Amino acid sequence: MTPDVFLFWFLALLIVGSGLAVLLFTNPVYSALSLAMTMVGVAAIFITLNAYFIAGVQLIVYAGAVMVLFVMVIMLFDIKSEVQAFTSGKISGAMKLIAVGLLSGLIVGGIIMGQKSFVGELSKDAAAQVAEANSAKMKRAAGADAATKELGVALFTKHIFGFEALGVLLTAIAVGTVALARSRGGTHAK
Repeated sequence: MTPDVFLFWFLALLIVGSGLAVLLFTNPVYSALSLAMTMVGVAAIFITLNAYFIAGVQLIVYAGAVMVLFVMVIMLFDIKSEVQAFTSGKISGAMKLIAVGLLSGLIVGGIIMGQKSFVGELSKDAAAQVAEANSAKMKRAAGADAATKELGVALFTKHIFGFEALGVLLTAIAVGTVALARSRGGTHAK
């Protein structure tokens, strides 16, 4: 097994494992942390594919901003009453079993399809085509780096006000969420 294959399977198992942990943990904070780990694993997969810009966006947008949003929503809920509402009942139990069955079927189907695609060896012509495709991919990657640089320069020079306004808006939302949750009648009122 080559290092690339080992790294891919390690990251794939990490992503699937932390994705399952999102569903299986009863504590919503642990589920949110498992979701963050899933997002970091997906970003690592993008890095192995030399898609550095998409990996950065994955980390910043999903592992950063979306996780902040999830944590703020968790802060607004009364966790004790929510756990009681969602853990009992025959319908929710059946839905959990159906979800696990579907996920298991998708995993087994993916493994079977992956094995079918790797059956057989490459002929000399196919190996030459792969080498040619790799050199073309390297040329495209050099052009993509220049395009990413141009995008970054445009975003941080022409559109810097939008980034700053968004930061202030997100800070105001976080402060407002905590204030509402702690106020009289809120879910975490003292």
